[in-house]
Amino acid sequence: MSGNVTSLFRSTAAHSPSMAALARESGEAAGAGPVDFCIPCNPYFPTPAMFEEMAARLRDIVTYYPSSADTITAELCSLLQLPPQCVAMGNGSTELITWIDHLLVRESLAVPVPTFGRWTDQPMETGKRVDMFPLQEAGGFALDLARYAEFVRARGTRAVVVCNPNNPDGGYLHKQALVQFMDAMADRDLVVIDESFLEFADAEAEPSVVQEAMLRPNVVVLRSLGKNFGLHGIRFGYLVANPALAGRVRAMLPKWNLNSFAEHVVFMLRDHGPEYARSLHQVRRDRLEMAAQLSALPGLTVYPSQGNFLFVRLPVGAEGTAVRDRMLTEHRVLVRECGNKIGSSSRFLRLVVRPQADVRRLVSGLEQVLYGAGRGAAVPGPATGTGYSSGTAAVDRLMYETNGSGMRAITAQTAGAGAPGLAATPSPGTGTGTGTGVPLPAAVPVAVPGGVPVGVPVAPAAATVPGPPPVPQPVPVPQPVPYPGPVPVPHPAPVPQPAPAPVPAPAAAAAYPPPVGPTPPGVPARGGLTAAQVRGTNGLESVPATGWPNAAGMGQAG
Repeated sequence: MSGNVTSLFRSTAAHSPSMAALARESGEAAGAGPVDFCIPCNPYFPTPAMFEEMAARLRDIVTYYPSSADTITAELCSLLQLPPQCVAMGNGSTELITWIDHLLVRESLAVPVPTFGRWTDQPMETGKRVDMFPLQEAGGFALDLARYAEFVRARGTRAVVVCNPNNPDGGYLHKQALVQFMDAMADRDLVVIDESFLEFADAEAEPSVVQEAMLRPNVVVLRSLGKNFGLHGIRFGYLVANPALAGRVRAMLPKWNLNSFAEHVVFMLRDHGPEYARSLHQVRRDRLEMAAQLSALPGLTVYPSQGNFLFVRLPVGAEGTAVRDRMLTEHRVLVRECGNKIGSSSRFLRLVVRPQADVRRLVSGLEQVLYGAGRGAAVPGPATGTGYSSGTAAVDRLMYETNGSGMRAITAQTAGAGAPGLAATPSPGTGTGTGTGVPLPAAVPVAVPGGVPVGVPVAPAAATVPGPPPVPQPVPVPQPVPYPGPVPVPHPAPVPQPAPAPVPAPAAAAAYPPPVGPTPPGVPARGGLTAAQVRGTNGLESVPATGWPNAAGMGQAG
């Protein structure tokens, strides 16, 4: 493949180029593209026979209008044993994220990072404040729900997102812990649990919280169909919530927002439950074998995952964009380099789980690219470009982008609007950072049980990080995470307005009361940073062989 193909990656902001764009640029015939370890599809579903059936009906599918979304949704709900009034189907989960942002997110949204980019970018594009909770590399990118709850309260964030499993690292949260977190967030405007990859999990027999979401007034669960069925191009997904929330979204969707391919697949599913269950079982087995093979590569760290992908850290000295480009041009293997994900860096790749023949090709290519003939030093990073000084880019992103020229536009906009929170002169103890623009707001530590402070590390001293911090040793094979017991989530803090008998706040959170009234767009939360600042923009056991699993048990152990 030519350099023109690899240049497509450098022209995209937060996502990889489409397979169609890569095929056009390379001039390759259909089906002759690279081995795809980038797009997180299910490689075993639909079956070849199902594809043949769709091909035989292609003319009718693309010629005629689909049925209404209500008809397609009713069939899906019958299959999953869900009440239709609690479900809204969208033209892909991204469409539903867009409507959730427009209809249900008022002023601010909390998101752990790294995660799926639309959860940070979408609300940022509509002027919302995005409070990002950095997942720590030293902790394996695991989300501590108790600290996350403290983070939300300290910043007064009104809407909260949790992805389970998380993309790109595959981190998993047990159902009981999530339900407790949902209850602790009962005073927030909205709690979104994104379960787009949950059907690939095998840590619990019934991992989904859809049944609990329908009983709560402020919880929405997002589910994907394209990812699970290996049909990203069809664009279909759904959300589950109480009838009032689901109805608000459903009322805004076009009557024919779902296409005829989506309808055809949904109506095929009833006859193909056993094949689907077997496909999930095979992906889970492949995940373990693939993790074991990758972990054998010297210096490569593989993080435990419950998704259909693995998050890996490259050896010291390797730079992700160079590895990606060489894997594509020299070995015709497409991988996802994660340097454009907030909270990640170019030292990380996300690799989709694929059959063993493809994995052998991936491992062989990585051995040649990283170590050459003699397994020596890994490929060095370029002198300039997208390399970062440490494995966790929670510091790197803030250091290289927040203090850069992109801050000038934020300064001018907030100063012109008279918005508080961004001083034009250095604040005591904050320093001036690098480049021109406004100094970073100092991190406000969040008191948590045990006295461990949590905050966004933005002190200017981080700008002189001498080298990579200590990193964990490679994980041989990811194992299901044992449930540690109930998560100590704090009780809601009292709201400073007339309200019936507010629940007393714990002493640790009392020092940081929620701000009164909405925070103006583009202004950082207490001690935090907006997504716009980080971006540097001004954008303000086995699966049954028969039967179709219901919504709560689609990720059954296997």
